[in-house]
Amino acid sequence: MSSPQKPALAQLFFSIFARDEVLIDEVSQKLADILGPIDFKSPLLPFDWTDYYEKEFGKGLVRRFIFFKELIPQERIVPIKHLAWKLEKSFSKNGNRLVNIDPGYLLLEKLVLVTFKNFSHRLYLGDYVYGEVTMIYTKGDFVSLPWTYPDYASENVKALFREARKRYREKLKLCL
Repeated sequence: MSSPQKPALAQLFFSIFARDEVLIDEVSQKLADILGPIDFKSPLLPFDWTDYYEKEFGKGLVRRFIFFKELIPQERIVPIKHLAWKLEKSFSKNGNRLVNIDPGYLLLEKLVLVTFKNFSHRLYLGDYVYGEVTMIYTKGDFVSLPWTYPDYASENVKALFREARKRYREKLKLCL
């Protein structure tokens, strides 16, 4: 029989995409004002893996991942998802979002995304939020799952998360 164990602190990150890099930077700063300093961020990446968002956002979307300096308790991702939703609404115009803000967290063994949408592979976390393991880390690399978004499964995004995992591992050593 197992006994309760304290969960590891998690590396908080956001995927932010919009048509405008300045808007992505403005949102990043607002998140930093609320959640603390950003540890590192990805270069600007084209967000052209799907046309799902085209009707709402238009073409020419770009994305940046941002990673925060401070680690968070895993359960804090639920109110952080609500924060992201409120920020998206505050950056809307004529009922359309101008920016998409998706939080998630990284552990040594997995990458977790959160959403308000239920699906067969998602677990309910509370307060309308569902979580999914998007990739697992095994045998020295991230491995996609059947539901992993194609952009997360791409080599350039996996490389980014390998770097994030390396940094996260160093932060965990400081917590011990």
